[in-house]
Amino acid sequence: MAGEAGIFAGHARTQLAKVIVGQGEVINQLLTVLLCGGHVLLEGVPGTAKTLAVKALARVCRLEFQRVQCTPDLMPADILGANIFNLASSTFSLHRGPVFTDLLLVDEVNRMPPRTQAALLESMEERQVTLDGARYPLSIFFTVFATQNPVEFEGTYPLPEAELDRFLFKIRIDYPEADHEIEVLNRYQGGFDPRDLDKVGLDPVDTELLTAARREAASVRAEPALLRYISTIVRRTRDWPTVSLGGSTRATVNLLLASKTLAAIEGRDYLIPDDVKAAALPVLRHRLVVKPEADLEGITSDRVVTDVLGGVEVPK
Repeated sequence: MAGEAGIFAGHARTQLAKVIVGQGEVINQLLTVLLCGGHVLLEGVPGTAKTLAVKALARVCRLEFQRVQCTPDLMPADILGANIFNLASSTFSLHRGPVFTDLLLVDEVNRMPPRTQAALLESMEERQVTLDGARYPLSIFFTVFATQNPVEFEGTYPLPEAELDRFLFKIRIDYPEADHEIEVLNRYQGGFDPRDLDKVGLDPVDTELLTAARREAASVRAEPALLRYISTIVRRTRDWPTVSLGGSTRATVNLLLASKTLAAIEGRDYLIPDDVKAAALPVLRHRLVVKPEADLEGITSDRVVTDVLGGVEVPK
């Protein structure tokens, strides 16, 4: 019997399918991030519906949506906002930036200069913004969806490990399958317009259901053996011979939270090893740094996570 998390995820999947063709695993991972209250790094070539997926998710969840297009000259005030002097009242008033929203899409985040990347860190970790010494809280649903292009690096700034570690998931979006791409063409032939989602007829969920689903995911039980299993997986990445930087303690916590959320979506109030295995790849892939010599041999962080999972004994 599905609880609030299962009902929320099932309804959201049905509604998002009206906009996004296929990409079932990507949609499931996006919903997991939203229920965990984390942030996500979306990696994919241009034109694979990354922006459209987040925009549709905001519509389905009745959440506010803002988008920032990153450029090398983007300043912190362009995201956070600034205090503006009002000549009429001779006082300063806060001009809120796009970060004051529920779902924030940061497009091409690796084109953002380091100073602006640093300004985004506080809002991601603390869910607050500090301007001129005053703290301003952000929405309880505040979630950063940052995108980056995996094939174009000219004019970009590599994300530092401290910032990468703030992302709960890194989701890779591939090209759709042939049948799905043909279905996309059929929808456009039938009049689908991604700029006018009102015509799609999305049936939004109540935000109270999202809040209840979050509570349910947080209350999922995890036996001590599974807690040791999660800890062993992350600790093993730190000693792996082809890795120079393994998962942090934050990675261990995030793996637990994501696993519990997956269990709740499946309608269970308890954790099983398969939940941990399903969450391990998106939680760990961006946190591991593969040694240069291993990278030359074609070893990726995804392969390391897969090998680690195969080498850790599963609790009975």
